[in-house]
Amino acid sequence: MPDATARDVGEFGLIARVVDRLAGGPGTSPSVLVGPGDDAAVVLAPDGRVVATTDVLVEDVHFRLDWSTAYDIGRKAAAANLADVAAMGATGTSLLVGLAAPPDLPVAWAESLADGLRDEAALVGAVVVGGDTVTSERIVVSVTALGDLGGRPPVLRSGASPGDRVVVGGRLGWSAAGYAMLLKGGVPIEALVQAHLRPSPPYAVALALAEAGATSMCDVSDGLLADLGHIARASGVHIDVESRRFERDALLGKACRVVGGHPLDFVLTGGEDHAFVATVPPGAALPEGVVRVGIVKAGSGVRVIGWKPSGVGWDHFRGGSR
Repeated sequence: MPDATARDVGEFGLIARVVDRLAGGPGTSPSVLVGPGDDAAVVLAPDGRVVATTDVLVEDVHFRLDWSTAYDIGRKAAAANLADVAAMGATGTSLLVGLAAPPDLPVAWAESLADGLRDEAALVGAVVVGGDTVTSERIVVSVTALGDLGGRPPVLRSGASPGDRVVVGGRLGWSAAGYAMLLKGGVPIEALVQAHLRPSPPYAVALALAEAGATSMCDVSDGLLADLGHIARASGVHIDVESRRFERDALLGKACRVVGGHPLDFVLTGGEDHAFVATVPPGAALPEGVVRVGIVKAGSGVRVIGWKPSGVGWDHFRGGSR
């Protein structure tokens, strides 16, 4: 049945189709002892500690079906979780996925979603080991990611100290600019749109920062200023962000000529790029691809030197710049 829906194949038929797309059984990863097919998966925790995080993507809140393919949504859902694991200084090992969808959901859509989840997870050596399905009026994808610290201490938001440097690894502002262009319509800048539909977290940079002695770290999902605010509050410090340290981005400049605003506002307040912001001790060597953007001081809050930002970041219940 090439055009089969979830109603046609039933819950267990849909699960079987999805599981066939995944590489989550024993032997597919050294951390998996029992994969999909039992009441629960069994995964190894060589470190003795498990990093765990979860994220929920809701249709018309986190993605739109007229913009994103199922494969895009799978990649995005996995990336959001694996970036959180990496921000703790850990490597993702496995994913658990919940899918709520209407009965008329095409089976091919669910299979493509599974392909996206599998392929993003494979970037860090993780696999999908189980999940659940349920009927719903809207599509909801819930992902739980597990990770391994490899013997390292976790990198928390609460470890920043006065004198630490604030550094960023990865692109900033591209996802928010792509989102603005999709809302605006017309001819988009494809690289920016793709950054929103299918973010590419620099996972290796996060691990390099952890190994370099990062004292705190966060993935930039709500916006740089918002996420630095999380670090400042958790650490009980003040953070100065130096606007002059951000290089001019030609693509963001081009986008602003279409959608308005200023490139620096996208950089400072745009979320969902899943870059990594961290604080590092003054003498630490910075990994390749990481740039200094500020300094930690005594006090509280976050201040931008040399620029007045248009907002702070995204809050699902209050709104804000996205």
